[in-house]
Amino acid sequence: MLKLKLHWQILIAIAIAVVAGWLTDEQTRLFGIQALAIYDFAGTLFINALKMLIVPLIMSSIIVGVAGIGSSGDLGRLGGKTLVYYLTSSLLAILVGLLLVNLVEPGVVDGEPARDILAFETDGEAVAAKIGQADGSAIAEIFLRMVPPNVISAAANGQMLGLIFFSLLFGYFMTRVDHGTAEPLYSFWNAVHHVMLRMTEWVMMFAPIGVFGLVARTVSKTGFEAAGPLVLFALTVFSALVIHALLTLPTLVRMFARVPAYRLFGAMAPALMTAFSTASSSATLPITMESLEKNAGVSNRTSSFVLPLGATINMDGTALYECVAAMFIAQAYGLELSFSVQFVIVMTALVTSIGVAGIPSASLVAIAIILAAVGLPVEALGVLFVFDRILDMCRTSVNVFGDSCGAVIVARLQGEEGILESAPASRRTA
Repeated sequence: MLKLKLHWQILIAIAIAVVAGWLTDEQTRLFGIQALAIYDFAGTLFINALKMLIVPLIMSSIIVGVAGIGSSGDLGRLGGKTLVYYLTSSLLAILVGLLLVNLVEPGVVDGEPARDILAFETDGEAVAAKIGQADGSAIAEIFLRMVPPNVISAAANGQMLGLIFFSLLFGYFMTRVDHGTAEPLYSFWNAVHHVMLRMTEWVMMFAPIGVFGLVARTVSKTGFEAAGPLVLFALTVFSALVIHALLTLPTLVRMFARVPAYRLFGAMAPALMTAFSTASSSATLPITMESLEKNAGVSNRTSSFVLPLGATINMDGTALYECVAAMFIAQAYGLELSFSVQFVIVMTALVTSIGVAGIPSASLVAIAIILAAVGLPVEALGVLFVFDRILDMCRTSVNVFGDSCGAVIVARLQGEEGILESAPASRRTA
């Protein structure tokens, strides 16, 4: 029996939800139960399940990732250059998304917030009160929140900044104690991480049902008015991804690798097409390595370190999407976000794109973390499902291209020759 892949199930659920929402309203009842109550139950149950995963997932993934990188012998010249590039490219991607979403303002329709059009339940004033009217001096408060006096309380209250900072420190200092002490800790958190991956996969099995409830509720309440801001949001994300892929990344390659960046597109075409069709950086990794070594001339020593690390922690497109999504939801609530709150969004997007990049549907969990960090309702991310699949394909392609740019830059900084020549004459293996 043919089993449909999850993304096809979600797309079908969205189509059915649109029809169901169009055919029902607040007065419609099914078996004596209000249709909207059924939609709300399915959608809220799915969102609650996602929230349930956040704390153990973010802690285990960051601790294991940091401990794994720090304990490897490659975290020297090669590893240092790789990590600096990945942090820089992800930060630039986030800033591109932040600039574009502030210019376009997809969450504003005819000068008014799109909250009612998108059928957001929480009142905008209540959200604004939760975020607070912070000014520039609140930057100090952000750093204070990063160091919680009680990490258990921070986890219980959804204070993600403190939890992320603690996890980073814990993972780092695991590599600074003797092996006998660190090994059981690493085994424990690695086991937690794998269990959470399984739980995430299980929760995502019910994503079509949750998406059906979220989309049907929106269509039932607003009709098709919600399509306008969502289309503009999707176009904003797509435009930002294009700018990053065609301008930001090639500029980095030209500046630091001093090779013609346009040739990299041709060299990486098989990997980019595979990434677009599968929406998985990890699944594309073998083709990415083969394209980079055979077509671009990067050594196996460099590609075998830079690319697997990039497939795990470097997610330019995902980080950009997370930032734009959080800003879009804030705009839809009519919030004038201060510099300090936008700073939190940027830094949280940067860290979560690293910490949860390897998990299924990473962007959904990461966006939930960002929304919780700045006080926005996590329930609002339900509207993002409509265009999530096509945007996932686009941002995965950008993720893979960003990894390949990083490998080229690191290889050139390591002194490798013959990279991105019109016909690579050598395939350096050392």
